[in-house]
Amino acid sequence: MSVDEQRRPTRVKRLPREVRERQILDAAVRVFSQHGYHSASMDEISEVAGVSKPMIYAYLGHKEDLFAACIRREASLLVEAIANGVQADAPPDMQLWTGLRAFFRFVGAQKESWRVLHRQATSQGGPFSEELMGMRSRAISLVDALLVRSATSRGVPTKATEAMAVALVGAGESLADWWLDHPDVPEKTVASWLMNLVWMGLGDLVDGAAWVPTE
Repeated sequence: MSVDEQRRPTRVKRLPREVRERQILDAAVRVFSQHGYHSASMDEISEVAGVSKPMIYAYLGHKEDLFAACIRREASLLVEAIANGVQADAPPDMQLWTGLRAFFRFVGAQKESWRVLHRQATSQGGPFSEELMGMRSRAISLVDALLVRSATSRGVPTKATEAMAVALVGAGESLADWWLDHPDVPEKTVASWLMNLVWMGLGDLVDGAAWVPTE
């Protein structure tokens, strides 16, 4: 190799845009998870991602835009994991069980993702409320579809399943957040607690047994 060839700067291979964005988002989720939205710095995200700050701005915008992009991506991955985990051809109780298992499996494997979605994003509200509402709406629609398949064929009103889906999503979020602080509890055990809480009540409804006030 000649001296001129040795002095010639090495050209960095350009990555496809989707690969570069994934690299930046992975780093951002890690930093936001550890420090929260306000304390996280673009300098640290740049360092973790191994790219310059101008490149982050060019690909995903400034800090607020980047955080919103993290919420959108992690929410999509969560809902996709649940949808793929549900055994649609299984009996009603197993459909719900496999959905719950998929949810807690995701939270257990993607703790940083869940912290950003539930702890960090929820505490910020404001400009990120729309992103969070979109995530919850998708999760509620998915759970509602499971409950509709399980219950309406036995006479449970559709509106009731929608309301129960909202309650189940809220309970799942709260239990998952509790689980982050109690990692010694196995994922299957946590899922079974929620399954028993939900299905034992829903199972009675499906069988036509419902509590009603006496007056």
